[in-house]
Amino acid sequence: MDSEYKLLSGAMVTLALATATLVVLPYLQLDDMQPSPGLKPYTEQQLRGRQVYIEMGCVYCHSQQPRSQSQAPDFQRGWGRAPVATDYYYDRPHLLGTMRTGPDLFNIGARQPSVDWNLGHLYQPRAYVSGSNMPAFPFLFELKDTAGANDKVINLPPEFAPQGKVVVASQKALDLVDYLVGLDHTYPINPGVELPTLPDEAADSQGARK
Repeated sequence: MDSEYKLLSGAMVTLALATATLVVLPYLQLDDMQPSPGLKPYTEQQLRGRQVYIEMGCVYCHSQQPRSQSQAPDFQRGWGRAPVATDYYYDRPHLLGTMRTGPDLFNIGARQPSVDWNLGHLYQPRAYVSGSNMPAFPFLFELKDTAGANDKVINLPPEFAPQGKVVVASQKALDLVDYLVGLDHTYPINPGVELPTLPDEAADSQGARK
C-alpha cells in the first residue's frame, strides 16, 4: 500500500510540474501581450470566412507559421518572416497547423491579393496551378444560365469553364476568400524596418510538400 501511495504522489507531482511548465508559465508570460503593430482585427466577414476555413479542414493541409531562416528555407519560399506570439492576438482558436501538403498561408493575402484568383483557385486549383494536389470545392459555387445583378461571377480559363453556364460564388466562398486575402503579416515587427515584398502566389509553386 505504501508503494501505491508513493506512485500516486509521484504521478501527481509530475502532472503538477508539467501543468506549471507547459500551461501556467506560458500564460503568465503572454497574459499582458498586445497585438503586433500593423495587425488589424478581423472584420465580421473575415470571421465568417475563418469559420468556413475551419469547417473545410484547411488547417489539415496548410500551416500559418513560417519558420525562422535558421531552421528552414521558408523565407526563400516567399512565405515571410517567422511569426511572433502577438501576430496571433485576434486568433481564437489558433490555426497554426502542422502539415504542409499545401503552402503556408500566413501571408497568402500579400502573395496573392486577387479575389478573382482565389475564388477561381477554390473552384478548380489546377486551372491556376498545374499539378496542384489541392481538392476542388465546386460545392461552394453555383452554376447558372445567367448571372444576377448581385452575383459574383468567376472568370475561369476557357478549358475549365462549364459550357453554357456561368459560375457564381456563394456567400461562403466570398467569406472564405475575404479571410484569406486578409492574411497579410508583412508589417515589420521592429518599427522602421521594412520587409522584402513577397512574390505573387500565381508564380509560386504550390504543389511542393514540405
